[in-house]
Amino acid sequence: MNAEVLLMFVLGVGRAYLYAHPERDLTPEEETRYTEILAQRAIGMPSQYITGHQEFWGLDFVVSPAVLIPRPETEHLVEAVVELARGMQHPTVVDVGTGSGCVALALAHELKDAEIYGVDLSPDALEIARANAARLQLEKQVRFLRSDILAVMPGEGLDPSQGSRPMLFHDFDFVVSNPPYVAFSEADKVQKSVFEFEPRLAVFAGENGLDVIRPLIEQGHQALKTGGSLVLEIGYSMQDVVLNLFRSTMWDEPNVLPDLQGIPRVVSARKRSMPEVSHSGEHHSQS
Repeated sequence: MNAEVLLMFVLGVGRAYLYAHPERDLTPEEETRYTEILAQRAIGMPSQYITGHQEFWGLDFVVSPAVLIPRPETEHLVEAVVELARGMQHPTVVDVGTGSGCVALALAHELKDAEIYGVDLSPDALEIARANAARLQLEKQVRFLRSDILAVMPGEGLDPSQGSRPMLFHDFDFVVSNPPYVAFSEADKVQKSVFEFEPRLAVFAGENGLDVIRPLIEQGHQALKTGGSLVLEIGYSMQDVVLNLFRSTMWDEPNVLPDLQGIPRVVSARKRSMPEVSHSGEHHSQS
């Protein structure tokens, strides 16, 4: 299948053309180019990086080795947010670790009146995300900013009074993320093509895989309005350890959504309203 995709790429044609013209000979230039990219594929380079494209949520995204290749499993993240946002007027969303922008732009495609930010630490990733927004004509709906998790870097222009201090998001309806979650100790279990070609920053997260998820849960709580939701993609064996990070005093009971194979894939939790203390000293929950 990869060989067929790469041949379509070299010829600039669709699959139907290949099947309709089996007698078609390659020109010397096409044959040379095809041989070159087959050699790239033979050493493990993902075909998406060779062609520069990957489909996600029915949309065509430009990709490069600067960004994680969008995967079908991550569409469950988009589905979860779309379902939670059903009936909301002008929801506000920030996508953390946006990479190619696939999640933020898929949400913009579905939630026409949403205000969406995509943030990433990598300037190269943000360049790809902005290019995808322009190609999909969604650049007016999604703004991409450089940020360390949810701390926006100075000079991004989000708040002119920010000065030299990082700025934190606040009062959002959704914080959504497909964060890096592979532990360094599990590097030997990662596919060779992922380990050798995809950006380490988007794949690995410390010795236990929680170096981004742990602060993201803390900062996400600060970024959300009461009742707002944090929605995360997690690794196949991370359900229990991630759920333990959601303190019951700060979050409602998290919801776990499986993928099509029944593997826990998405965790969502709502920011709990904080109790008010009356003048008599009794605790009352906010309505």
